[in-house]
Formats: sequence, C-alpha cells, structure tokens
Amino acid sequence: MTRIALLPDHLINQIAAGEVVERPANALKEIVENSIDAGADDIRIELAGGGIKLLRVSDNGHGMAADDLPLALSRHATSKIASLHDLEQVASMGFRGEGLASIASVSRLTLTSRRTEDAHAAQISADDGTLSAVRAASHAPGTSVNVAELFFNTPARRKFLKSEGTEYAHCRTMVERLALAHPHIAFSLSHNGKSVLQLPQHSAAERVAAILGEDFQAACLSIDSGPGSTRIHGFISKPTFAQGKSNQQYCFVNRRFVRDKVLLHAAKQAYRDVLHQAVTPAFVLFVDMPPAEVDVNVHPGKTEVRFRHSQAVHQLVFHTLDKALAATHAAATESVSQAGSLLQEIVAAQIPSGHSLPSSSSTSGMRPAAYQPARTPVQHGLNLRESRAALDTYAQLYRPDPDTREIDSELAALEHSHGLDLPDSTPAASTPDSNPDLPPLGYAIAQLLGIYILAQGEDSLLLIDMHAAAERVNYEKMKRQRAENGHLASQALLIPQTLAASHEEIAAAAEHRDTLLAYGLDLSPLNDSTLAIRAIPQMLLRADIVALARHMLAELAVTGHSDAVTALENRMLATMACHGSVRAGRQLTLPEMNALLRDMEQTERGNQCNHGRPTWVKLRLQDLDALFLRGQ
Repeated sequence: MTRIALLPDHLINQIAAGEVVERPANALKEIVENSIDAGADDIRIELAGGGIKLLRVSDNGHGMAADDLPLALSRHATSKIASLHDLEQVASMGFRGEGLASIASVSRLTLTSRRTEDAHAAQISADDGTLSAVRAASHAPGTSVNVAELFFNTPARRKFLKSEGTEYAHCRTMVERLALAHPHIAFSLSHNGKSVLQLPQHSAAERVAAILGEDFQAACLSIDSGPGSTRIHGFISKPTFAQGKSNQQYCFVNRRFVRDKVLLHAAKQAYRDVLHQAVTPAFVLFVDMPPAEVDVNVHPGKTEVRFRHSQAVHQLVFHTLDKALAATHAAATESVSQAGSLLQEIVAAQIPSGHSLPSSSSTSGMRPAAYQPARTPVQHGLNLRESRAALDTYAQLYRPDPDTREIDSELAALEHSHGLDLPDSTPAASTPDSNPDLPPLGYAIAQLLGIYILAQGEDSLLLIDMHAAAERVNYEKMKRQRAENGHLASQALLIPQTLAASHEEIAAAAEHRDTLLAYGLDLSPLNDSTLAIRAIPQMLLRADIVALARHMLAELAVTGHSDAVTALENRMLATMACHGSVRAGRQLTLPEMNALLRDMEQTERGNQCNHGRPTWVKLRLQDLDALFLRGQ
C-alpha cells in the first residue's frame, strides 16, 4: 500500500491554480481586483494573444513595500484578513491569498511595486513558481503585474484554452464587469498593441451607457429601493427593449459580480407580467448590504454567494423592480421610443441614390443634428381647437331649453368621470396663440382598419393597438379586485390527494406551511415520504395540483419564496382579460377610444400587454419629416 506523503509546494500551487485560474480572464480578474483593493483610480490593461502570451496590469494604487513582494506571491498570505471575524466581515474584492500565488505557479510573472514614500520601486520575478531575489526597479507609485506565457508549464491545461479571439472576448467581458461595478475608476484596455477600450472616471449612469450602449440607456429605468441596511439600485430595461439573450444581465453584491439564483429568479418574477417568455430583460443590479449578511467564501472564483436571509433579499429585489415596471404607463414613460428609427430602417432601402435619411433623435447611437421644425409648434393642436370651436358653435345653434339643462349637467358630469370630455379651452379664434396641455396619449382622431386607434399628441402621431391596450387595462383591474380581497380562498378536498415527496420537499412544506396556507394550499406530511394535499385554491380547481405543489415546494426550497400560484392565477386572469377585451374589427366611437386612452394613462404597466407586446408607439414630428425627406 502506498504510504501517505505530503505534496511538494510546487504541485500544491499548480493544483490551486486549477481552481482559481481557469483561463486568462480569471487571472486578469484576480490582478485587477487587487488593484481595486489598493485604492487605484486608474487601471491600465495590456493583452497579447488573447492574454495567453502576455497580460499586464498597471495601477496607481498604494503600492507595496519591498519586503512584502515575496509574501504577495506566497499562498495564503494576505493583508486583508487576519481572523475568522475578519473573514465574516470581509469587504475587499480579494481575501483568500491565492490569486497571485496561483498565477505565478503557471506562468512567468513579474511584480513591480512602489509606495509614494519610497525612493524607488522593488521588483520580483517568478518562473514556474520559483521566486527570484527582490531587486530595485524604476516605476511610478503603484503596482504592475506582468504575466507572460500563461500555462507554459502545464500543457494539458493550455490545450484546453480556446482561440486567441475567444480568450480575448472573455477578458474584455471581465473588464466590462469590473468597470460597471467601479465607475469611479478609469479603465483602459489594449490588445496586441491596439487600444480597444478607454473608460474615464464616470457616474454610474455614464458607465452603464458606455458598456451597455446608448440604446439601453435610452430605454432603461433607474431603480432604487431607498435607504436601509440592504439597498437595491441600478438600471433595468423597459419591457419593449428586452431581447432574446441574457448577455446583458449583471448582478453585483457589494460591487462583486455574481451569478445568483435568488437575484435572477426575483428579476424574472418581476418581469413575468410584461415580458414574453421567449425574451429576457436587460439589467444592471447593485445589491449593497452588510458583509456579515452574505457569504462570499463559497468558491475560489468568488462568483457564487450565499445570503443569510435569502427570502428577504428576494422580496426586496422583486418589489423594487416590480414597482419600477408598474410605472411603465403612458403618463410616466415612453413605449417603443425607437419607432421612428425602426420605420426609417425599413424604408432606407427604398431611398433613391444620392439621398440619405436624417437621423432620428430617439435611440440612435449617433448624435442627431438640431431639429428644425417644419411648422411652428403652436399649430400642432390647431385641429383640436378648431373641433372645440365647432362644438361651441353647434351648442349656440342648438341651445337646449331650460328643462333639459339639469339632464345635460348630469351627462356632462358622467362624461367627465369617465374621461370622455374634451379638453377645456377657448375657441381658437379668441386665443390663437394658446397651446392647451394634452394628455400623454393625446386625443383619438380615427380608427384604422378596426385594429388601431390613431391619436394626435402635442407634436406627434400615436398608434394604439386597441385590443392589447384593453387587455392590459382589464387585466390590471381584475388583479386589483383580487388583491383587495386579501388571502386566496381555498377549497377543502373531501378526499385528500397524496404526493410522493423527497426529504427536501417535506422539509420545505413544514418550514413554509404558513406561506402555503396564505396561497390556499394545505400540505401536511403523512409519513417520511408522502405529503397530503388537503385544500387547494378555489381559482385552481381544474389545475394539476400535484405539479403545482411540486413547483411551489421547489421554489420555496431554493428562494424561500414562491410565486407559482400567483403565476397560475395571473395566467388565468390574463386569459379572461384577453377574451373579455375589445376584439379586432369592432368599430369604436371617439368617446370610447378616448376613454380607453385615459384608462391606459392611469394603468400600471400600460405600455405593454401581458404578453409583452407594446400597446402604443409614438411617431414624433421629426420622425415623420425624416420619412418624407423634408429638409433634404
């Protein structure tokens, strides 16, 4: 039998490197996080061969003393923690003392550093994990780490690396994540001698625009849960900006990028009523909380965390995002703000040679020229004022007798309560320069093909999908009515239904019994492997109750919170709203159209139906002028 023997330090370092340094991007992350912990506000990154041939990071941080350089390349040597209490309260990016040592064991590394008070810098090299003597060097205050020929001594690991282009893409993604988390730090990135990224010190909004693009910036909502021990803030996309990919989903806990099921599940639940299931939202979420409330020492890569109170975090994220998305109605935000740009792209191929379309001022990546209106803004509402003047004239010609005034007064009050009255203004002839304030969706002027409502705003033409709009209005009304009744009514089963359950499911049913009862679901254990379903929600009598119970228990076990019943109820309400809303082909009167517009302006999430489709779009005057080549 082979006797137990201690592994040599060199082999131990290479085994540890396999956990910490999977590819150049991981090495880059470890080094840049050290620069951030050192207080740097300017970090310069140079790559060659996708970071495989060369990876150099230079910063203007505090620097290190010459005596500390050998320790910096030793395993489990760190200046950031000294006890278990420090580990539980850790707030720095790095703390394990393994990053530089692991990189040094699988590369040719040179570390140069200088403190402000030192006369010169100090330098140390590591080749295949073997350290050189510390020597004097020339360097500005700060630190530089030069990593050459990564995995040169572990060919088995190196052959698993991808192409230089793929490894560079991973490195750039890593830089963008770190830059998003620290907008107060300037970052620069070059690859093979070519500058590819220059990010000066920014505000949070400016850094998000620089990384995610101006399209996201123009179509995002700012969120902030407000003061508290745990704070959620950042930016989320409007539902109409969502795409079919998840590469623009960033979650940071105490400025550390993480992949966490609790946060992603909460965000998904917040978008469930406004987003089609085939697309995913874009967001940048920052969670600031006491270090003691989150365990970051779960994995050497530090991309996984564990929350001490995961259910509270889930609820805070969900309610913060849900509140912001509830405000996506016409009175607060735009719907598809890039409608003009989309139309211009569609007709661009039909423009004769020698002509070009002017840029829209909505979400184009280019700065448009200053817009010169084709006519004065005071005339935009002229048709509405003329219509009101005509109504006033008709009122004089067909003046009612005194006996009908009381009835007319009651009718006027009824119309006003339903939003059917026209805006108050005097005839255009008496005040030609007046510009009455219009509601966000203006006033209906026509119905197109029995499907769309055409409305005129202050300086725009609005198109409203009447079925999608009515569907959202009815859906939200039914949800409010249900919420006002409190807990969900349950229906006791004459004969309990049994469910074969795992140990985890039985534990979740016992731990979250009150939550399940609040949703109308009564689960109790019969034995160590069986649960009895004794009551179910009344609205879900025809649902697959076993599948529902399993779904809820699985969610409760992972997140401490379940929305399975609410999701099923909402799907039922959505179906009812869809079938109960105005259908295509139905002719509406102008008062009916205007009543629908007023309801949309006051309805939460009114900018999209519950399937995620936009309910209205706006074409501004400059968009229309661009389509007709006015000013060319």
